[in-house]
Amino acid sequence: MKLSHFNFELPQNLLAEYPAENRDESRLMVIHRETGKIEHKMFKDLIDYFDEGDVMVLNNTKVFPARLYGNKEKTGARIEVFLLRELNEEQRLWDVLVDPARKIRIGNKLYFGDDETLVAEVIDNTTSRGRTLRFLYDGSYIDFRRKLRELGETPLPKYIKRTVEPEDEERYQTIYAKHEGAVAAPTAGLHFSKHLLKRLEIKGIDFAELTLHVGLGTFNPVEVEDLSKHKMDSEELIIDEKATEIVNNAKRKKKRICAVGTTAMRGLESAVSSDHMLNTFDGWTNKFIFPPYEFSIANAMVTNFHLPKSTLLMMVSAFIGHDLMKRAYKEAILEQYKFYSYGDAMLIL
Repeated sequence: MKLSHFNFELPQNLLAEYPAENRDESRLMVIHRETGKIEHKMFKDLIDYFDEGDVMVLNNTKVFPARLYGNKEKTGARIEVFLLRELNEEQRLWDVLVDPARKIRIGNKLYFGDDETLVAEVIDNTTSRGRTLRFLYDGSYIDFRRKLRELGETPLPKYIKRTVEPEDEERYQTIYAKHEGAVAAPTAGLHFSKHLLKRLEIKGIDFAELTLHVGLGTFNPVEVEDLSKHKMDSEELIIDEKATEIVNNAKRKKKRICAVGTTAMRGLESAVSSDHMLNTFDGWTNKFIFPPYEFSIANAMVTNFHLPKSTLLMMVSAFIGHDLMKRAYKEAILEQYKFYSYGDAMLIL
């Protein structure tokens, strides 16, 4: 398939600026792959589609406040610094994006916070907007990380034009987030409330957790018409023995295994054994899933509504079938579903 197969007109007013008032009261489109039937529900109705012994696979990555604002030495120009990944803990080296990039050169220093106790020096150019920074800070590593958290803000996607509000710190984080390392939330998980998780648990649904630290590369635009030539950025993935046991046990019993989000799905498909079971994994994945693709582990999926030409939409198309995906998205626009990170959700069965 080609990039142009994933283009559609998305009205700007359907991009969600805020989440639903209550996590589990966003809307839910339910799609039955076998029959093509589409239902319109509330997210908390998700429980009606699962039975005892079914498994939900959650990505327990935690978003850290990755967006900082500093001032350039001498000129005082305000520079946005987006932390991508830590390269060296001891030397406090980080891969970052800077904006505006044209003003930031090797050797420049940036000062953060009112007291300017945190300073960073640019030591390398990596891409047009990418830089490597060495942070200079008098204090322990724990104090340094605390300072980054204190100065950073919740990294809402750029399409959200409003300023970050205090509530975003909680709402742009799943309630089961544990391991800090993501610069974007695994957004399908944002719809789960503590109450809904408890109800699912009481019903006998099992939960398997993996950790895939979502990077900005997930949202990189695809710039080649031939999808086989697109390269995904690598993201850190950890799947432990407990998760593999839960998933493989359910698979043997032919239970429903639901990947909560495209990141959970990509994680599962990155660790498939030769006999189509789930392996443990501790490393990096750059797996890109687009049609046609044969899925090995999950037979159900929760996901948000994605942007045109996005790799996330391509994965959904591979899972649901391209024609049914197009029909579902057409109906979502007609029914005014909200799209993207704070938007509504889809359950694919």
